[in-house]
Amino acid sequence: MLEWLSDNRASIAAVVIVALVIMFVYSIVVGVKQSALTAKDEVFGDPERTRGGWYWAVCGVSALLLVWFFFSWGVGRAYFPHAANEMCQVAKLEEVVSPVKAALPIGSRYYKSTLLVARNSDQLTDLQLQMPKSAFSSDEQAELIALIAQVRQVMINSSDPANLKLESKNQLKQLMGKLNDLSNELRSDPSGLNPTAEALAQPNWGTTFTEIPVLPTTARGVLFDNVATKAVEVVTLFKAIRNHPPANRHLIQNTKQRIDILKAFNKAGNFDERTADIRGDYVKAIERIFRRLDDGVIFPASSFDGVNAAIADLDAAKSQALGNLTLIDTLFFPGQGVVKSRTQCTEQGSARWLPKPTDVVATFMRLADPDVENGGGYRGTTLLWWKWLPIADVVGFFVPDWIADVWPGEYARHGADGIITPNFKDKLLSFAQGDMSLGHIPMLDGHIWDSLFRVLLALGLGVFLGVPLGLFMGVSKFFKSFFDPLIELYRPVPPLAWAPLILTIFGITDDGKIFLLFMVAFAIMVISARTGASGTHLSKIRAAHSLGSSTTQILRNVILPNALPEILTGVRIAIGVCWGTLVAAEMLAGTTGIGFIENIARTVSDYELIWVTILIMGVLGLVFDICMRWIINKTIPWRGKG
Repeated sequence: MLEWLSDNRASIAAVVIVALVIMFVYSIVVGVKQSALTAKDEVFGDPERTRGGWYWAVCGVSALLLVWFFFSWGVGRAYFPHAANEMCQVAKLEEVVSPVKAALPIGSRYYKSTLLVARNSDQLTDLQLQMPKSAFSSDEQAELIALIAQVRQVMINSSDPANLKLESKNQLKQLMGKLNDLSNELRSDPSGLNPTAEALAQPNWGTTFTEIPVLPTTARGVLFDNVATKAVEVVTLFKAIRNHPPANRHLIQNTKQRIDILKAFNKAGNFDERTADIRGDYVKAIERIFRRLDDGVIFPASSFDGVNAAIADLDAAKSQALGNLTLIDTLFFPGQGVVKSRTQCTEQGSARWLPKPTDVVATFMRLADPDVENGGGYRGTTLLWWKWLPIADVVGFFVPDWIADVWPGEYARHGADGIITPNFKDKLLSFAQGDMSLGHIPMLDGHIWDSLFRVLLALGLGVFLGVPLGLFMGVSKFFKSFFDPLIELYRPVPPLAWAPLILTIFGITDDGKIFLLFMVAFAIMVISARTGASGTHLSKIRAAHSLGSSTTQILRNVILPNALPEILTGVRIAIGVCWGTLVAAEMLAGTTGIGFIENIARTVSDYELIWVTILIMGVLGLVFDICMRWIINKTIPWRGKG
């Protein structure tokens, strides 16, 4: 069933998109009607007017999902499932002819030869102006100036149309003819072309690690694939074309000889190390420019005009062959489209880093599969499942070993027969270390549970220790003056600043992460409880005193209820901060948890998995917040109604 859903995710997305559009429109209609009905009964600023409004929640969620579907190419894949494959074939052609376009103004603003002439001319001018005269004699300086002028003359000869060889002219004409043949083929009718059986057997777009099927699956795709295959021969011909004017033959040989003489003299001369380096580097710089010119890649500016026109005609034929694919690409595939790189085609733009919702769901379903042996879970651990947990492990986690150490007596010793008979102290140590069989209990397990356990345990410790201290700091001068500097000293420090130190002390085990989260929750709970306690109305406290209440009764029945709104708000804030800190701590060091999954996914650029972890964190954070809202409404229903 899951495999069928995965293979047909595009069709499922098409149905979901229609449903989202209906929900979006319906929610707006209902919202406008409800607003018109209650407009006269509501007062601006009344908190009660914000209750309900489920239709606006539906509107917001559906709008967000529709935007996600659009920018992730989910809409395009749902309604035009073959478009990406056709765009892949177009990208093949673009990849093949890119070396030709790079040499022409159609691919950039200038001819490549023009850019080379400008760059080499500037470098030769700079070399002549920056000549280290202290390292060369006057005769050598004159020789170098003449050498630079000779190298420049090589470039001038290559740029002169009168010097272009007949062979090169014929090769350029042949290149133009082949490009025109490609254009004519693109303008032909592709209806008679059929994809191969191998191409039709490819997995659907986005259902495997290969993002987009490479082999053409439509007649138009076959046409572009055929043209791209033939274009390889054309580009090979283009790369073989060189411009070696006869006028440069003697000039190049003479230039090589003069450079070799200078290099030999630098090597044999008796120069100090610094002077030798300066002379050698200067001659090498001239030689480097000369070798680039000797490659024969500079042509007269007008020699490629026909090739440029042929490429422009090829682009026009390509646009004609694309037909409605151009409109589809513009409307439903925002971004740079599809790019061919080596052996695969990849989505670019927003679709590159924003996976489609159905792909994210498919990845989540794979992670949620508890069958780890057959590919479920992640790195050998389930996402969220259950297991039989030894009770001894729980006892060993909470009971410290020193309990056995302080127990009177000594640990057992081996006898003369080599047998050790454990006494009560040994059994107590085994109990504290979790080495005793105490049975098993069912327990949640997996990456999500590991993260939840760390947050809940640290939060519980923070509330258990932070709230009483905060209350006492709010009513006691000693507690406030003694603990306030200590709390305020570490509270402003970002949690991640403590992470390297704590993880160094505790290692990558849960102890360090829990302690780090406890530090975060503890400071927040202390501040919240102290603020709530110090904000209690003095009239209420005096009234309690006049009625004969004791200090304990005032703290429990007056101060604590008044501080409860601040305390619960602090818990709500602490959950969010702890959750964010935990993910960062798991990314720094950990072998399980949501942060660990995201860290591994980041290193391998698995964007679908990254988004799955982000959504899991967001959903869990929302669940935490909803639970706290419910607790606040049930515990302090009077809040905001004073």
